[in-house]
Amino acid sequence: MPPRPLLPVLLGLALTANVAFGADLDDCNAEVPAPAAAVRPAAEAYWLDGRHLQWPGLKLQPGERVRLHHAAAAGLRALPGEQVTGGDGAVALQPSAAPLPARLRFIGEGARLAVAEGVPVATLLRGQLLLVHEAADGRVIASTGVQIAGALDDLYAAAERVGDLGAHPARAGTRFAVWAPTASRVLLCRHAGGDAPAVAAEAMHFDAATGVWRAELKGDLSGQAYRYLVDVVTPTHGRVRNLVTDPYAVMLTTDSRLSVVADLASPALKPRGWDAAPRPPRMKSATDQVIYELHVRDFSISDASVRPDWRGKYLAFTETGSLGMRHLKALARAGLTDVHLLPVFDLASVPERGCKTPTVPDAPADSEAQQAAVMALAAEDCFNWGYDPWHFNTPEGSYATDPLQRVVEFRQMVMALHRAGLRVGMDMVYNHMAAAGQARKSVLDRLVPGYYHRLDARGEVERSTCCDNTATEHRMMAKLMIDSAALWVREYRIDSMRFDLMGHQPREAMERLQARVDAEAGRPVQLLGEGWNFGEVAHGARFLQASQLSLNGSGIASFSDRARDAARGGSAGEGGDDSVRRQGWLNGLVYAPNALAAARAEDLLAAADMIRVGLAGSLRGFELTTWRGERKRLDAIPYGDQPAGFVSEPGEVVNYVENHDNQTLFDVNVLKLPLGTSREDRARVQMLGAALVAFSQGVAYFHAGQDLLRSKSMDRNSYDSGDWFNRLDWSYQTNHFGTGLPPRQDNQGRDGRDWALARERLADPSIAPGPAEIAWARDVFRDLLRIRAGTPLLRLPSAAEIRKRVSFPGSGAAQNPVLIATRIDGRGLGGFRALLTFINVAPTAQALALPDEAGARWVLHPVQRQGADARVRDGARFEAGRFEVPARSAAVFVLE
Repeated sequence: MPPRPLLPVLLGLALTANVAFGADLDDCNAEVPAPAAAVRPAAEAYWLDGRHLQWPGLKLQPGERVRLHHAAAAGLRALPGEQVTGGDGAVALQPSAAPLPARLRFIGEGARLAVAEGVPVATLLRGQLLLVHEAADGRVIASTGVQIAGALDDLYAAAERVGDLGAHPARAGTRFAVWAPTASRVLLCRHAGGDAPAVAAEAMHFDAATGVWRAELKGDLSGQAYRYLVDVVTPTHGRVRNLVTDPYAVMLTTDSRLSVVADLASPALKPRGWDAAPRPPRMKSATDQVIYELHVRDFSISDASVRPDWRGKYLAFTETGSLGMRHLKALARAGLTDVHLLPVFDLASVPERGCKTPTVPDAPADSEAQQAAVMALAAEDCFNWGYDPWHFNTPEGSYATDPLQRVVEFRQMVMALHRAGLRVGMDMVYNHMAAAGQARKSVLDRLVPGYYHRLDARGEVERSTCCDNTATEHRMMAKLMIDSAALWVREYRIDSMRFDLMGHQPREAMERLQARVDAEAGRPVQLLGEGWNFGEVAHGARFLQASQLSLNGSGIASFSDRARDAARGGSAGEGGDDSVRRQGWLNGLVYAPNALAAARAEDLLAAADMIRVGLAGSLRGFELTTWRGERKRLDAIPYGDQPAGFVSEPGEVVNYVENHDNQTLFDVNVLKLPLGTSREDRARVQMLGAALVAFSQGVAYFHAGQDLLRSKSMDRNSYDSGDWFNRLDWSYQTNHFGTGLPPRQDNQGRDGRDWALARERLADPSIAPGPAEIAWARDVFRDLLRIRAGTPLLRLPSAAEIRKRVSFPGSGAAQNPVLIATRIDGRGLGGFRALLTFINVAPTAQALALPDEAGARWVLHPVQRQGADARVRDGARFEAGRFEVPARSAAVFVLE
């Protein structure tokens, strides 16, 4: 649908008459076109509120002026040295001494200007605006567009309290509401069904107080499809007519072409038993969470015990006797509390109809052929992680057997997991969208151009998150995020949430979200997320972030990279020889050097202390005697340019050594362990990583398949690597190591070095584990879960309790850095009087003498006395104040 000429605008920039014509109905039936080439004048000035502007860098000389030119038809031309043409008029501006709002502190210094009282700014915002620096005779010296968010947040503050955005059917009538304050006209395109042509283009009416357009039609229109036809000015394409789905849609047709009117409370959208279905009990403390991160498609696409039509779908979780569900139920019995699903909202990267499955050749373990076949269809296949949100409030349709059944089948999945004793968590991705501007899959920016996305100093959309960043510091983007999270809790019974790149969101917005979802659920909904500090918002440049260093005291948890990096070695994104050279505490740092190692003894000592930081919950106020012999608070121990201790309470830290990002722990260890390491020892090292998480204070977080030595054939970024590189085998026969070189794009490395390192290892038949090693790891992992679940001392609920009860015997200047002991005093709590955990990463047995314990009766934890690890069961011992721990083993002793 090419942009159409619009009706002449009457009375300057007033709203176009709300009358529908035959041409409107034609436009309703058009397809959303690929955008024409953009003309993007810089937008270097800012609306500070509804009356004030600032132009960074502008300095006026005597006789010069600044005027705000406007044009309803968006035909302004402002060429240097010439007069402005194509406009409807210009507004004189006066210098202003108004203070710069704190939320706009990132704006550069420059002229601050005011619009006179009585100027209809809201009306001006519906057309094209240019701020023009002029000579006394009106000739253009410079011009710029103006970023509009500050004005819209001020003028339409009341919109934040609107509670009925979206479509709301009822017997008497169906209401539609959409926020589009800069549109001059909005029509409701109504379709009888998903595949039917539009039957009406209904006029919508504008509420000047809120910026919301509304329509109310007779009768219950549930099942009808709709879109909005929006006449609006964009900063890139002038005045356009956009056909847009509803950002508040709760149902969509196949491939998200149309929104669908739906009442989520309707019996037609509820599986049998939904209303009365039981939920897992309320979580007593955030530290009781033990989380398993899982992708819906990964879970069942390779599981032959699931009926074929359900593989890769929500309904696979309802197949109670499948191998995958038997695995999850076994984990739940052992102590797993939550399954966290990678994105399950409507995503843009997977076709919901007609996705393709590549034919992957049977090729050698180090061949390029497999990845070539997978990537040839990557844009059309059925797989993606899903971090490309299209519509936040609707389940993804490719995981349903029919996209129109997505709501019912998603709820069936939730019921099945709840019946298995597992809470359901969701990966929430509100920090960016799949597209912005006039792109076909852009929604927010085609409704309110220039508002929902965070812009840089020239008005370009920021992309530090990988995609088109959203601006949750803006009133209505924060509202959308909070309303959306509340919907998932209320309508789908989501128990906990993980926020992707949460540090790009304001702490204040996240705290409001926390209060809202708790109220909707009638119980605490645990929130956690990636509190990484980077990009245009880093170090609080725009607002107080929901980042690691800024969240303490909020009760919202963030992932800790402290112990993760110390354990794995190196850091995310490393490549080439560094990916081998930079070993970690788990995989040989100093004590088992690989062929490229170049570490110093103090590197191992520092890593051991960082492991203790993680075991103590990364608490700011916990004190540790470091390897230098100094007694320090954890927030006084450096981690790069940040403090190692960064949380106030243990419920604010998420401990992990593996998740969907980067290589799996098994694959990292393939790089960093000495090449001659046995299969058995590779499995043992993997379980030492699991033990580190299980023994750490805070929230425990594991990646699906981590318990089965999961490999992605060394893929460091499998977001679009198809089913082939993301498979799980619940029959415990293979971990899929050696199934071809990983995809070239993110894994070849400079001069092919990463592929060369991978090829050497993938071709080595001694590395891939067999069924025996996988089964051993599976069983040891479940023992670790049983130990954590049955031992409250490993998940203390408060910082005060941890400071009082946790200590690290054997730490300090004289420590043995390959054997870390943690003592937890249990007096007064019931259960064990005390607990000692040991992790020995060395390939030889290690001992720790604690003379003060000589008179005590320490015994192996009851789970390990009957456990799957015979080496620990038979070789871990205590005698006369001396603890012995076998090679590459984790042992727990208790004082009964």
